[in-house]
Amino acid sequence: MSHRLRTILAALMAAALLLGGCGDKGKEGGQMLLSPAKSSFKNTDVTGLGYGRDFNLVDHNGKQRRLEDFRGKVVMVFFGYTQCPDVCPTTMTEMAEAVKLLGPDGDKVQVLFITVDPERDTPALLSKYVPAFDSRFLGLTGDQAAVDKVAKEFRVFYQKVPGKQPGSYTMDHTAGSYVYDAKGRIRLFVRHGQGAEPIAHDLKRLLAEPA
Repeated sequence: MSHRLRTILAALMAAALLLGGCGDKGKEGGQMLLSPAKSSFKNTDVTGLGYGRDFNLVDHNGKQRRLEDFRGKVVMVFFGYTQCPDVCPTTMTEMAEAVKLLGPDGDKVQVLFITVDPERDTPALLSKYVPAFDSRFLGLTGDQAAVDKVAKEFRVFYQKVPGKQPGSYTMDHTAGSYVYDAKGRIRLFVRHGQGAEPIAHDLKRLLAEPA
């Protein structure tokens, strides 16, 4: 089996098995870490992966968005929800710190937070939550059918976990993130919980590539 095929298979496993553990039953679950690909990147190189090709959602300003809208920027895509107690705020904080480490080049990176909880995460709520980490970040949502379609395209798992009170719940979900280069090609799978510096390292390498 070639190194490239092993790398892509590892990413497939991560998308299916690396869970955020935001539910009451899974705070320690899903912490399966991947070894970085043997390349110049710190994270898993998934260049040529055959999914995660596009989305059609609404941002927190009410504008319809697709991946091509961000062509020319390096794009990071994370699936989460605003009431997540641990994984989501940690991931968003890491992304904000990584972008800050880039200095002026941080303006060339677009972070997208796609909710897996459209029932509660309205554009109005996302407009308060997502930019709190960095004013340049965007939250994306849609109706349940639209979110289901995007999650399927990105091989993202999520599942509602009932809470102790009627009507309360959390969401278990895939905890990793995808990174696209400035040409709109999927390039990396970023593991949760590694800190900002490895992310900033990989973003710098992608930004340095020829346009």
